[in-house]
Amino acid sequence: MSNNNQMKMNSITLIDGSKILTEALVRSGADTFIGYPITPSNQMYSYGKQRFPLFLAAPDEISTAQWMAGLSATGHLPVTSSAFPGYALMVESINMMYSMELPAVFVFTQRLGPSTGSATSGAQGDLMFLKGLISGGYPVPVFSPTDYEDAWLLANKAVETALKYRTPVFILTSKEFVTTQKSFDLSRLKPLKKFEHVREISGEFKPYKPEKNLTPAFVPLGDDEYLTRFTASTHDQDANIKKNDPEALENTMRLRKKLIQNLDDFFVFDWDKEDTPAETLILTWGITASAAREAIEKLRRNGENVDLLILKTLLPVSPKVYEMLQPYKNIIIAEENLTGQLKEILFGEKTPGNIHQVNKIGDMITPEEIMKTVQNLQS
Repeated sequence: MSNNNQMKMNSITLIDGSKILTEALVRSGADTFIGYPITPSNQMYSYGKQRFPLFLAAPDEISTAQWMAGLSATGHLPVTSSAFPGYALMVESINMMYSMELPAVFVFTQRLGPSTGSATSGAQGDLMFLKGLISGGYPVPVFSPTDYEDAWLLANKAVETALKYRTPVFILTSKEFVTTQKSFDLSRLKPLKKFEHVREISGEFKPYKPEKNLTPAFVPLGDDEYLTRFTASTHDQDANIKKNDPEALENTMRLRKKLIQNLDDFFVFDWDKEDTPAETLILTWGITASAAREAIEKLRRNGENVDLLILKTLLPVSPKVYEMLQPYKNIIIAEENLTGQLKEILFGEKTPGNIHQVNKIGDMITPEEIMKTVQNLQS
């Protein structure tokens, strides 16, 4: 990596979320970018070519995910960035990587749908897609940044999580976040820890024997010490393909267990609470958090007692979310989609009476729209 391509960290500059994410991923240990250009992810493709030690331009999205799988199996940590049409084509390959336990980071830039929607209009409409991404209902870790400092730290957490638990990981962002340039003081970004594969093998090596954190030790293809195998079909600890064998089924269930049992390790959130207990909570995520923060500030200046919870790890859903929501009489969920996807994930389609929504498509939610909902409840 040329020093000329690295971000200078001691100055105020005009920058976008794509460059922040790219730089953070490289500094965290991701070493390969594979991509097929798609609006509005093109800037990550461009920055990736400049910053990653290895850059590959794929002929299409299916090839992108397949190349990522191959490189991950040899010990690289690959990254790509795309939008819904691209990920729709990658679903089978991502499921394959999930079952093979191949780490990778996918940056998902949301835009207005359905289908190709409008590539120049953002949205928060793809959370349910990621909720059902893995066949069988298995969870995939999903992080969602709200600002540049979030993007910096969550990219680092995404790399750590991918390697530590041998899993694909998603960073769910939006068109406005990755393409909008803002003046930002780079000195606010903290130094990042660089992660790599850690080999910890106890006793006899088996490719899918659970070790620390219910995760098998990673041994790359072509290793000089151990013979390893990868397979996406139902398999036992030796990577032998088996169907109804108890060991193979337990190994399949472990894919969920390793993430659920270690969820506290990568559950990230901001909970802005007043000293005096509040009856109303605003719950949000991603790009809408900026409007929610501004709304909270104005409401408090007007004497309103309101709390704010911003979820930055969206999936798997932590039980702690329900514990944090429990004390509030009214919960307002603000998200830029038509039905309220986070609301549906948390509460299903039959919304409890104390859950209120602020939803919108085609334009970003404003602080005033959130404030109006709060004030209607308080009156």
